[in-house]
Amino acid sequence: MRKLVGLLLCLAMVLSMVSFASAEATEDFHIAIVTGSVSQSEDDRRGAEAFQAMYGEDRVKLAIYPDNFMDEVETTIQTIVNFTDDPQMKAIIVNQAIPGTTEAFRQVKERRPDILCIAGEAHEDLPEIGSAADLVCNNDFVARGYLMIRTAHELGCDTFVHISFPRHMSYETMSRRVAIMQEACKEFGMNFVPETAPDPTSDVGVPGAQAYILEKAPEWIEKYGKNSAYFCTNDAHTEPLLKQLLAYGGYFIEADLPSPLMGYPGALGLDLTDAGGDFEKILASVEAAVVEKGGEGRFGTWAYSYGYTVSAGLAQHAMNVIKGESELCDIDDIAKAYEVFSPNAAWNGSSYTNAETGVKSDNTFLVYQDTYIMGNPGHYMGSTDVEVPEKYFTVK
Repeated sequence: MRKLVGLLLCLAMVLSMVSFASAEATEDFHIAIVTGSVSQSEDDRRGAEAFQAMYGEDRVKLAIYPDNFMDEVETTIQTIVNFTDDPQMKAIIVNQAIPGTTEAFRQVKERRPDILCIAGEAHEDLPEIGSAADLVCNNDFVARGYLMIRTAHELGCDTFVHISFPRHMSYETMSRRVAIMQEACKEFGMNFVPETAPDPTSDVGVPGAQAYILEKAPEWIEKYGKNSAYFCTNDAHTEPLLKQLLAYGGYFIEADLPSPLMGYPGALGLDLTDAGGDFEKILASVEAAVVEKGGEGRFGTWAYSYGYTVSAGLAQHAMNVIKGESELCDIDDIAKAYEVFSPNAAWNGSSYTNAETGVKSDNTFLVYQDTYIMGNPGHYMGSTDVEVPEKYFTVK
């Protein structure tokens, strides 16, 4: 009997040691976040830095892909793949997942199948990157294509002006969104107008692209009237567009990747460096300046930065999954992680539906936050409570 008791005690000690070792292993891991630079994607980068500040530089590793990423795809791939050299690396998040990310994830999986590969705001076709990534999360170009038009209509707009360029229009997400916007304009009796502006990654660069918007926006407003709403697919175009809309009239529902920091500080001449990542304080400052310039009821955003939330939120989600606290492809668990960095905002979303096949993806999700229109007081539009008609999910 004494031998049996002794054996059981030894077994219990072994199991306890194994359990302790397993718990220690789940805590002893690294997470990498790859973003654009501050000059190209400030919100994305700040979100990554905020997550690193929360959990420490020993746990969270950061990297930046090239500004001129279209000409430096190999550098992007190598930047991502380099993290496989870290034996403690368990997740790599890329936000925005620019061209080259799919190939990088394939190489990561060949070397280290144990590493979670997560794409935020993919620039490559979603079925393609979804075949290499464990999880893809993009802004909901389907629902937002409909909801931005619906919101413009509710605010009294009669025309919606869409500003882009050929490279962006070659992306499935953006071309489908345009088609959805056009259909929604028909539904709400509005005019849809496409306008073209220079690509900031072309020879004219960001300065040339911004100068073009500054020159053309007043002409557009005069041509389409002050009840026209404007949308641009590129971040660099946003600041000069906002500046001219504030000066000449017109509406701006929200940016392509919405944030109170997207274009507004530069257009309004605000210095928000002291606000850090306090988005309630940032929004209050931006809103007060918009109202002072006569923009009440005409300018919108998401209360919390999309790019910031995606970088930090997807990293938080990866951590929760690694610890066994969340399921990787559960949209409620993804939203739970996002809400850590956007505590007062409502989110909605759905699985990505392939417009060609009608098949929903099990690892690719489209998400969006409620639209906030600035005023005195400002107000949410309740966009996340609106049921988007089913027909828009297969418009192409």
